[in-house]
Amino acid sequence: MRLLPPAPATAAALSAAVLAVAAAAFVALPPATAAAATAPAPGASSFTIADPRIKESSGLAASRVHPGVYWTHNDSDDGPYVYAVDSATGRTVARLTLTGIGTPRDVEAISLGPDGQLYVGDIGDNLDGTWKHVWIYRFKEPAELRDATVRAEQFTVTYADGPRNAESLMVHPVTGRVYIASKNEQKGGLYEGPERLVPGDAPNVFRRVADVPWVTDGAFSPDGTRLTLRGYFTARSYPWKDGRPQGAGERVDAPWQGQAESVTYTPDGRTLMFGAEGAGSRVIAVPVAGATGDERPTASPSPKPGAPADAAPPPEPDGGFGEGAAVLATGILIVLAAKRLLGRRTPK
Repeated sequence: MRLLPPAPATAAALSAAVLAVAAAAFVALPPATAAAATAPAPGASSFTIADPRIKESSGLAASRVHPGVYWTHNDSDDGPYVYAVDSATGRTVARLTLTGIGTPRDVEAISLGPDGQLYVGDIGDNLDGTWKHVWIYRFKEPAELRDATVRAEQFTVTYADGPRNAESLMVHPVTGRVYIASKNEQKGGLYEGPERLVPGDAPNVFRRVADVPWVTDGAFSPDGTRLTLRGYFTARSYPWKDGRPQGAGERVDAPWQGQAESVTYTPDGRTLMFGAEGAGSRVIAVPVAGATGDERPTASPSPKPGAPADAAPPPEPDGGFGEGAAVLATGILIVLAAKRLLGRRTPK
C-alpha cells in the first residue's frame, strides 16, 4: 500500500503535538537536577597533595569550618605538625605547630570531634607492644587558615589487654567518644575510650569492644550511623548501633593505593575520601552507596524508637529525575518518528 504525504493540516497538528510533548518533558525535570549534577559539594572530588613536605600522609579529616579543606599529617620523623590542604588546588593553606605536648613518636591518625576539636593519634607501634602507653593530642580547629602555633592537650592512652600497634583513631560525631582500631594480621580489635578523656599522665584505659580485620584507618559517617574501616587491600562499612559495629559489614569499592593509610567522609556524608602515603599522593573520592543528601547529625540525631540505625532513605518524590528522563526520552522518540514521517516522499 502506497503511503501518501500527510496533508498540511495534519503535518501542522503533528508538529504541534511533538512540541507539546517535548515541552512537557523539560517541565517534568526538576530545575535543580542539572545544577546538582555539575556542581559537587566542595571537597568531594579527588585531588593530589602538592606539598613536598607531606611525604607520609597517614591520616585524613575533613574540615567542618573550611569547606573543601582536609587536615593531614606525616607518619613519623616530621615533628609536631598538622597540615591543612585545600582540595581545590592540592596546596597547603596552613601548617600548625603543636605545643604543650611531648615529642611525637608515630602519629598515625586524625579525627574531628563534635566539639570542634581535632584529635591526633600518636598511636603507632611498629614493634607491636614496645610502648607501654601512647598519646592523643587535641586542639580546637582554627577559624582562620594560616601557619600558626597552637597549644594542644595531651592524653595518655593504655589498653586494658596490653600494648599493641594501631593506626586508626575515630571520634564519634554525636557522642564524642574516641575509638582506636588496632592493626593485626590475624585479628585486630576495636577499642573504646572512656566517656571523657582525662589530660595529663593518668592513663585513659581503652577496652576492646569488637573484633576487626587488618585496619590502617577508619571514619564514622557524619550522622554517626556507620563506621568505615580500611586496610591496604579492602574497606568495609558497618552499621553502628548501641556503641558497636553490627555484623560483618559491607564491602566498599576502595581504590588500590599501595601504602593505603587514610580515609574520611566528606561533611555531607555522600563521599568517602581515600588517601595514601608517598610524595605527591593522590586522595581519591568514592561516592557512598545509597547516600542521598546531607548526612550530618541534626538537633535530634537519634533514630526514632524501633527504627534501625541504618534504615534506607525515603524514596525519591514523584516527578524526580527518573520520571522526567522517561518523559524526555518519549518526547525524543516522537520527534524522531515525526521527522521521518514528515520527510518521507511518495515512491515513484
